[in-house]
Amino acid sequence: MTDPQDFEPEEGHEADGQGSDANASDPRPDPAPDGSAADELTVDDILNIAQNDDALAEDAVEDAALHDAEHTLLVDLKRLQAEYANYRRRTEDQRGIEIQRAKGEAVKGLIPVLDDLDRAAAHGDLAEGSAFAVIAEKVRAVVERLGVVSYGAKGEEFDPQQHEAIFQQPTPGIDKTVILEVVEVGYRLGDVELRPAKVVVAVPAE
Repeated sequence: MTDPQDFEPEEGHEADGQGSDANASDPRPDPAPDGSAADELTVDDILNIAQNDDALAEDAVEDAALHDAEHTLLVDLKRLQAEYANYRRRTEDQRGIEIQRAKGEAVKGLIPVLDDLDRAAAHGDLAEGSAFAVIAEKVRAVVERLGVVSYGAKGEEFDPQQHEAIFQQPTPGIDKTVILEVVEVGYRLGDVELRPAKVVVAVPAE
């Protein structure tokens, strides 16, 4: 009969069993065979990774596109500013013309009065210091303050853009057309023509 004590475990068996039990109870995970656990990247590591050529090329394209967009917006802004400046200038010019026209319409009603004053002065009816002369001076002062200018005088060179010739008289000894007599004085307000001067002109004799 064999003694149980004769069956002693072979050397290393017990150690292996104990090692297996120890491994089963050890909570620490086995290291990854490829060492990835040791090579895990942190956020700082990811942010500090150098960009590759493709990423740099994409950034360059994006920067160029952004620069083009900024340039286009700047050009559009300058164009809008120029258009607005031109609009304001045209508006101011048109406003000035409309103001002159409105004044001109008001002054047109005074032109017959001015004609009467000129005829009265020619006939000697505006004696200095008389009540009639004082009124005439006041009327003319108001017209001048409005910016109305009279034109057309004997001896001036005839200008068809300003003068209306109602009669032409051939005259020896002259080489250009001049005003011989003013029938009605012309009036203008700025660039607005209120009435052309009606004149008799002397023309060179053939």
